[in-house]
Amino acid sequence: MSENAKRATLYRMVMPDHVCPYGIKSKWQLERHGYVVDDRWLTTRAETDAFKAEHGVKTTPQTFIDGKRIGGNDDLTRFFGGTVADPGATSYQPVIALFGITAALALAASYAVTGSAFSVRAAEWFVSFSMCVLAMLKLQDVEKFSSMFLNYDLLAKRFVPYAYAYPFLEALAGVLMTAGALTWFAAPLGLVIGGIGAASVFKAVYVDRRTLKCACVGGSSNVPLGFVSLTENLFMVGMGLWMLAKPAGMGM
Repeated sequence: MSENAKRATLYRMVMPDHVCPYGIKSKWQLERHGYVVDDRWLTTRAETDAFKAEHGVKTTPQTFIDGKRIGGNDDLTRFFGGTVADPGATSYQPVIALFGITAALALAASYAVTGSAFSVRAAEWFVSFSMCVLAMLKLQDVEKFSSMFLNYDLLAKRFVPYAYAYPFLEALAGVLMTAGALTWFAAPLGLVIGGIGAASVFKAVYVDRRTLKCACVGGSSNVPLGFVSLTENLFMVGMGLWMLAKPAGMGM
C-alpha cells in the first residue's frame, strides 16, 4: 500500500441488531474517492454513547481525515462537493418520477397490445395509469392526504367526506378508464373530480396567490401546489371528454 495513499478514519455503528446505513454510505463515499478507510466499529450502545460524549457529537457515523473531524454522511457529501437536499424543501421529483414511470408503462402496454408503442391507447393509458398511481399514493395515508387536501379543494372545504372519498373515486375512474369499461360512469366521474380539482387549484394558486403543498402524490409530499396539480386535473377532464366524444370502437 502506498505511503501517499489518502487515509480516513470512520466510526460507525455495527451491532448485531443494527448496522447504520449512513455508515455504509460514508464508507462507500470514502472508498469511491480513493481513500483507504480505517473502519472502526461501534458495536454496543454504551460504546456508541461514549464515543459521542468524547467527541461532542450527537450522531454517528463520524469521519476523520488528517486528524480533522469531517462529520456525518451529509457533511462528508458536502466535503466532496456534493449537495444535500433539504428534507423540508419543495420538490417536483416525486411527480417527475411518477409520470416518467406511467409514461413508460403506457408505451410498453401499447407495444404489447398493438405492436406500436405510440398509439391512441398509449396516450389513454398514460392518463389512466397516472390516475391509478396517484390514487395509490394518496391511499397510503388517507388521513394525511385529506388534511392537506382541505387546504385548497373547494368541495372538500364544504363537504369534508369528499376529502376522504377522493382517492377512492380517482382510483375507480382510473381503473375503469384503463379497462374502457362503464364509460357512461367513468367519464363523468373523471370530469367532475378533475373539474373541481382544476378550479380549486386555479383559485388557490393563481387567484388567491397562496403558497401551498400539493396533496396530489399523498399527504407527505413536498410538491408545490401549482402547474403540475392543475395539469393532473386537466388530464382527468380531458380524458373524460375524450371517452365521451371518441368514435365507438376507437382506442379503448
